[in-house]
Amino acid sequence: MAKVYDALRRAEEERKRRASGEEPGEGALAPTLDAAPAPPAFDGLPAPRVRRLTWRNLLARRRRERADTPLEGNKRRITLLQPESFVAEQFRSLRGRIDAMAVKQPMRAIVVTSPNAGDGKTTAAINLATVTALSLGRRVLLVDCDLRKPKVHLALGLRPEAGLAEVLTGSKSLEEALIKVEGMNLDVLAVRGRPPNPSELLSSTNMSELVAEVSKRYDRVILDTPAALGMPDAKAVSELADGIVLVVRADVTSRRDIEASVELVDPRRLLGLLLNGAHMRQGRYGYI
Repeated sequence: MAKVYDALRRAEEERKRRASGEEPGEGALAPTLDAAPAPPAFDGLPAPRVRRLTWRNLLARRRRERADTPLEGNKRRITLLQPESFVAEQFRSLRGRIDAMAVKQPMRAIVVTSPNAGDGKTTAAINLATVTALSLGRRVLLVDCDLRKPKVHLALGLRPEAGLAEVLTGSKSLEEALIKVEGMNLDVLAVRGRPPNPSELLSSTNMSELVAEVSKRYDRVILDTPAALGMPDAKAVSELADGIVLVVRADVTSRRDIEASVELVDPRRLLGLLLNGAHMRQGRYGYI
């Protein structure tokens, strides 16, 4: 009985210690756990592969997270908000180079694409279209050909009642889908509905006829396509254009992706590469 009493007494003391939060002192009955034996080592098995988060992957992730923020929307229309900025001047230089090329060959329809999503193709397309529309007496049309993830209408604050898909399927006319941007000679053919067959629509005869028609109506047509790699949409649209501008992001777009995109689109129509996201040493916003 004495042993049972001592065991009960020690158990009661331990319960009080736990309730008060005290650490068990020397000689106290503290529960112990035997350490589990270490697993045996297998020298013949390869070490598990760990995916490293490179700076390029981190930058790409941050761009995707900020893609639809108001700040990013302002950058997409910087030539409208800051027409005298350094970036706007670079887009004027790009417009001038395209105009110089137009002396030797037709440059009505221009495709703006990029190797990967997030390289800045939509930003470049919008700013090139707006700065071109600022030219006196020139009518410009901006067409959002990204039927999967359109962003042109969001960046410009437009609410289309009809869009490219409706025009291609014949449910709406071109006049019903066009939206005029106030204050300049710029019309926008945005995206309203997202069809289940975007690639087939962009490579259809209706798309070819549409590009031919708007090329007659407007002095310059800017076609914003999806990224060139991973889907056939950009290639299908680029075959209908007079020239192609490939947008690449500094320190992000790999050389391999650039070379693959150049091979994918028609190199004969490639006007050049547009470098996006490079910063000036003098501390300016950046240059393109």
